[in-house]
Amino acid sequence: MDIGVFQICPDAEADPAKVAKRAEELGFESYWVPEHPVYPVKGSVPYPAGGPDDPPPDYLWQMPDPFIALARASAVTTKIKLGTGICLVPERNPLLMAKEIASLDAYSGGRFLFGIGAGWHKEECEIMGGDYEHRWSQVKHSVLAMKALWTEDESEYHGDYYDFPAVKCYPKPVQQPHPPVLMGGVSSKRVFKRVVEWGNGWMPLVESIDDIAAGVSALRQYSEEAGRDPGELDVTGFSTPGQWEPSSKLGRTG
Repeated sequence: MDIGVFQICPDAEADPAKVAKRAEELGFESYWVPEHPVYPVKGSVPYPAGGPDDPPPDYLWQMPDPFIALARASAVTTKIKLGTGICLVPERNPLLMAKEIASLDAYSGGRFLFGIGAGWHKEECEIMGGDYEHRWSQVKHSVLAMKALWTEDESEYHGDYYDFPAVKCYPKPVQQPHPPVLMGGVSSKRVFKRVVEWGNGWMPLVESIDDIAAGVSALRQYSEEAGRDPGELDVTGFSTPGQWEPSSKLGRTG
């Protein structure tokens, strides 16, 4: 089992270059940053990690852009992998995002990990141009469009959310065919179906080791039924310091 570091960068003192460099020196395998491009002052969905009347934490609107943070980290490191944990895909243009990711992967020597999600804040998603009610469908179309841009000399895409004629988009990623697409989500058939069909791994929040173990088993079953090698799919569990024990057991779930 590999262990990484997840950092929220709420201010200039939380410099991703310093933290990623130190994490690499200490032998951590990966370094992850989240994102919220904007955070609406008023919203209809409560902060999921708090109570219904709890105010959201300030860091939700103080995060830097994850790709710029990871580019800064890549400039002072050589081995540690660099991941989004997670990138809110419906809130970004796939053509620009494909360019950003390929550039980051190229400059880092093939170290980028593309952790993705659809987001939970309805107003944020809609302000940024996302279709909140069908956001995972939008994520799928965005990822498929980016895969075309990453792997083809002249790529085009015609889908429900994105439609563009043949274009050239360079540089291409160092990792072939592209950086791994790791999907955030709970342990459910719907999530596993997405992972198996168009992803490269699953990124759950580790709350119960038994739930994660059952999820890993179910993911293997779905992948085998779909004719995909379960060994091709990574499982990257996220937890807080108070959950180190279940995290340490995660590597023994198989």
